[in-house]
Amino acid sequence: MSGETANPAVRQAWRVAATVADPELPMLTLADLGILREVEIDGDGTVVVTITPTYSGCPALEVMRVDLHRALARAGYGRVEVRTRLSPPWSSDDITEAGRRKLGEHGISPPGPAPRRHGGPVPLTLSATRRLPRCPLCGADRTEELSRFGSTSCKALMRCRACGEPFEHVKEI
Repeated sequence: MSGETANPAVRQAWRVAATVADPELPMLTLADLGILREVEIDGDGTVVVTITPTYSGCPALEVMRVDLHRALARAGYGRVEVRTRLSPPWSSDDITEAGRRKLGEHGISPPGPAPRRHGGPVPLTLSATRRLPRCPLCGADRTEELSRFGSTSCKALMRCRACGEPFEHVKEI
């Protein structure tokens, strides 16, 4: 459920869960990132929240769980269960337009379209296929990758050749 339901109790629980900030990108909510997948209320009144982390080994997963529990408890929900769903996997395409805008406003380059994969084995590509993003600070397209890994596994460290400023870029996953 993405917040659109006839049940007002579920809509309210979704609204509360949707306010929880991502621990690694605190300018974004879990809803902005597309991590928040579903909110339901089961027969005994337990709020069941389903999230899909950006990748299965995400170190922020436990913080997300605690923060969801805390936000829903503060809103008066006595029983909360947070479930993790890995399939379908999260994609950088799941980031909302509002989330992409917020990234740019905070000097982080939002991802472009994620690579399309079809069923079967993951292809091995030996040549560079990544696009270089525009600088979120000056808008120039003359950028370079300094490190494939930034402050988190989901980001790369970049530098703008036009303004000389470093910035992070959310990877296309």
